[in-house]
Amino acid sequence: MLQPWAKYLNMRWQEGCTDSGRLFREIQQRGYRGSSRSVRRWLEPLRSSEAPTPKRSEEPTVRQVVGWLTRHPDNLTSGQQLRLKRILTVCPELADLRRHIGDFTRMMKNLDGHLLPRWIKAVKGSELAPLHSFASNLNKDFDAVTAGLTLPYSSDMVEGHVNRVKFLKRQGYGRANFDLLRRHVLLGP
Repeated sequence: MLQPWAKYLNMRWQEGCTDSGRLFREIQQRGYRGSSRSVRRWLEPLRSSEAPTPKRSEEPTVRQVVGWLTRHPDNLTSGQQLRLKRILTVCPELADLRRHIGDFTRMMKNLDGHLLPRWIKAVKGSELAPLHSFASNLNKDFDAVTAGLTLPYSSDMVEGHVNRVKFLKRQGYGRANFDLLRRHVLLGP
């Protein structure tokens, strides 16, 4: 019954797909009318032999490319830099995005908040819609963003205390009332 799809199933097995449910759905879309149990039984002899090694795709994943775009160029291996360079030559929009990301990163690192209006203007002039919305949201609270990109102060200490209070609250959930939580926060555990 599986004979018409045997060539396809063998090919998919060699590609590294060993999931009988997935293979069943794939051949079902191609016209197979049998049961998933038949596909499972057909795969049993293949499973007893050595499993195929899945072929690694030469194409990078979206996550890899995002990592390469957002990471400092010095932190990329030569192979990653080469692959990113190929991607950027094929897709000029990504090259433009990388330039804008780099400019914003330098602004954050060097506390150059005075450059923010110029960066927003450059982003608005580009054809990158997601960056347009990011720049528009920066404009909504422009003074606070500029202060964050200019002043050396941060809220790290406050965030640490908030994290500690949330931890204590989770620990006492369902077992204690507000008075005990208050004591833990003020006096320590």
